[in-house]
Parts: sequence; C-alpha cells; structure tokens
Amino acid sequence: MDFDRCDGTYDSTCDSKRQYTNITQILQGFGDTATLSYMQTYWKDYSGDDESFSEHEWGKHGTCISTLATSCYTSYQPTQEVVDFFDKTVSLFKSLPSYKWLSDAGIIPSTTATYTLSQIQSALQGQFGFPVTINCKNSEFNELWYHYEVQGSVQSGTFKAATPVGSGSTCPSSGIKYLPKGSSGGSTTTTTSATRTTTTAPTSTSTGSPSGKGYVIVISGGSQTGCIVSAGTWYTSGTCATITATTSDSGFTLSSSKGKCAIVSNALTCSSSVTTATVFTYTGGNIVYGSSKDFYADAVAAGSTQQTVYTTSKATTIQLTWQQQ
Repeated sequence: MDFDRCDGTYDSTCDSKRQYTNITQILQGFGDTATLSYMQTYWKDYSGDDESFSEHEWGKHGTCISTLATSCYTSYQPTQEVVDFFDKTVSLFKSLPSYKWLSDAGIIPSTTATYTLSQIQSALQGQFGFPVTINCKNSEFNELWYHYEVQGSVQSGTFKAATPVGSGSTCPSSGIKYLPKGSSGGSTTTTTSATRTTTTAPTSTSTGSPSGKGYVIVISGGSQTGCIVSAGTWYTSGTCATITATTSDSGFTLSSSKGKCAIVSNALTCSSSVTTATVFTYTGGNIVYGSSKDFYADAVAAGSTQQTVYTTSKATTIQLTWQQQ
C-alpha cells in the first residue's frame, strides 16, 4: 500500500529510523493476531521470505504515509503505526477479490487460453466501479493496481474508488496470458494505488470436467490457498501432488501416487487401502461431492501443518477446483 502524489509518482523509504525489522513481533505485541494470521496465509513472498517482504512494504511505503507519522498520534505507542498500516492493507485486500471477479467473468488461469485487455478490464471495472491498471510482463498478466482517493487518515479515513493516474496498463490489447501458479512467468499480484497493496494473488482452475493429470486446488475465502497432496490432505507449503482424474459414467474419480481417492468416514483419503474410488462431479468450476461443492476443515492449513478435508461441517469451509497439468 502506497500513497502517490496524485500523478502516479510516489515517495519511497522516507524514514530510516523507522525501518523496522520485526513486523511479526510488532503485530503479536499489539495482539493483532487476526491480521498476522491472514498475512501468513495470503500475503506470501515469491521467494519464501514473508518477513522480509513485510519489512520491505512497511519500510518503502509505510514510512512515507503522512498520517502514519508518529507526530500524528495523540497518545503514541512505539510502532503502533505499523499495526495501522497492515490492518488497512489487509482490509483493502479483502475488499478486492480479483480472482473471483475474473473467474465469474470466465477469465481463469490457463496455459493455453488468452484474453483481451478489454475482457479483463470489463470484469474488474464492473465490480470495482472504476478502471483498474492492468499490467503484464511479456504479455503475461501479472499485476493489478486499484486506485483510491482518501478522505482523512489511513487509520479512520474514507477510501473512495477513483480513476487511475500516472502510467496506464502495460498489457497488450489482445493475446494476454493468465498463467496458473507455478507456470512460467510467476504469480499475479494485486495492488492498490493512492493505496497500493502488493500481495500474491490466487490462481488456478479449469472449466472443463477433470480428465488426465492435474492438481486439486483449494479455495478458501474466495482465494487459492494451497492444494491437495498425495494422501488427500490440504497443504499450503511444498509441491502440489499430481492427481489423475478418470472419467466414469456419472462423473470422474481421482487417484494419486498413494492410491485411489475416496470419501472414507466423511474425510477425503487417497490410499492403497481404498478399493473403490468415490465418483465426483464438476459444476461451475468446483469439484462436487453428492450435491455440495463445499468441503470443510478444522482450520486453514498453514505452514507445515496439513488439514484433513471433510464432507461434514467444520470450522473452515473450502471449495476444491481442478487445474490441468
């Protein structure tokens, strides 16, 4: 999240004395576990160093926001401006489900399909209300900038969607690739300018009924959050398992290197002990069991902790979608 000069340019790294290097500890110290947990799940560094990424965003952009200056606080507590910065950043990100907006318009990651700039702009502007800056690298869609005019402070002001200023979109008018995560070209980022938030965006899915080799991607809170690994559990670190989808008369079955996949005691299990694979269907980009597209877990998978995927109600609701290999 950064604030510009209303012409597309912006200051950066404005206060060397506040180049904090302990963002996680600061958030924990203020009891802001909700924001920290969300960041640890969704705000991921492309090279795996999440703490360094957070430090960079604060040091480069947060220190330049005038209303986060320590002199603006009447009863200042050291580093509280960091909490305000990340709270607002996460709040804005949650209000911009770009992946869902694109998916609802039929724009989904693919290694073969291409899209026009007008298609992407129409899908996003129709939801946001104003044009969005859409950026590409080598014709590969990789970044979005949402623009706001802010009335008041970051902490309590009103963020009003606005027309972009500065440089325009860098994508060509047609032939734009929207690649799945892990494909050549890297991941897509969502940014907001006037407030500009940079975060790894979710990617995945295919619209056709699963067949052949691919990945089962987990969608949580409208965003891609890891995938299914070979045992049938949900994992957010490491490599997605290659899953084989086989067409059957009424849908399709799944199998992994561990064996066939089935719903056993209300839980997704892939194992050599499974003799009969469960038949799933595919509707609206979601894997469906019975008549429901919803699956469940006790909590959001994070770090090295895997979560069992259930078909009965639990604390966390997720959906499963297919990404062709």
